[in-house]
Amino acid sequence: MAQNLTHLRFPLPFLIICLYISSTAGKAQNFYPFFKVDTDGTIHRYQAAKFVPSSYNPETGVQSKDVTILPEQNVSARLYLPKISGKNQKFPLLIYIHGGGFCTGSASSPMYDSYLHKLTAESNAVAVSIDYRLAPEHPIPACYDDSWAVMKWVEQGTEPWLKEHADFSRVFLAGDSAGANIAHNMMDRASEESHFLPSIVGMILVDPYFGNDKPDTLWTYLCPKTTGIYDPRFNPAAHPRLLSKLNCSKILVCTAGKDFLRDRAWTYYETLKKSGWKGEVGIKEIEGEDHVFHLYNQTSEKAKVLMKSVVDFLVYDDSSQQVNLGFKVL
Repeated sequence: MAQNLTHLRFPLPFLIICLYISSTAGKAQNFYPFFKVDTDGTIHRYQAAKFVPSSYNPETGVQSKDVTILPEQNVSARLYLPKISGKNQKFPLLIYIHGGGFCTGSASSPMYDSYLHKLTAESNAVAVSIDYRLAPEHPIPACYDDSWAVMKWVEQGTEPWLKEHADFSRVFLAGDSAGANIAHNMMDRASEESHFLPSIVGMILVDPYFGNDKPDTLWTYLCPKTTGIYDPRFNPAAHPRLLSKLNCSKILVCTAGKDFLRDRAWTYYETLKKSGWKGEVGIKEIEGEDHVFHLYNQTSEKAKVLMKSVVDFLVYDDSSQQVNLGFKVL
């Protein structure tokens, strides 16, 4: 199963340096704090995985359960159902994809489980949190293939919680860091495939892990068949024509003032805005905070500010209310 680093924090300059430590092929490689690779190809992860079971929260009324999608590939999802107050009650459907550099994290980790419980309770939405196979044991594009398989499973609508309580006319995609990258790629693929039936209203990208026209050692190692620094999967801002075809009506990009990926989030936002895309795009920047701070300190005041922006985005359907959602539409 996936390893994660939910209780570890590292100085940003140290992380950046470590992520770019790599030697030539056939020699040991080190991607601390994620993993290292011996000369014989053996992978050692630095941190053991932590998982929590699905549960019911009596205070919020939110309940969760795990569903296996592709048993042969260990692909699953954790579903969250908000408190039900009436018969045949329908809720917006949120498909969420966790981050972790494509190589760590899990939908059932304590950090993501706690966050999805909070998000489900506050947004009053049914959530599907995707668990995909992790690199480098499963190189990219495994994460994209697995996430698409879950989206196609969601499309079938046969799972009881989804069948009874999900409003398939109000579907949203969301993710953080590498999960935001995957979410964008899922939106891109859904936009290309006209037979994908659910109506995806919008997408939320929090601290997205995108490329910036420069070599990225971690991405290159995890995606051995990448086409390079302009790979549209990793650097979508290099392809405004593709951005212009995204088939949803609104997108929210979130970033943090101290996030080393901040400029990439702004580049995505600015490029999308100029691409000719017909939807409404907004950006929310939290000053003085670092990458995915809202996951590590979910009760902080600034995490609550970000949560409100995300919830408002999910709740309000009228694009004329965008200026009231707590994020800048520039």
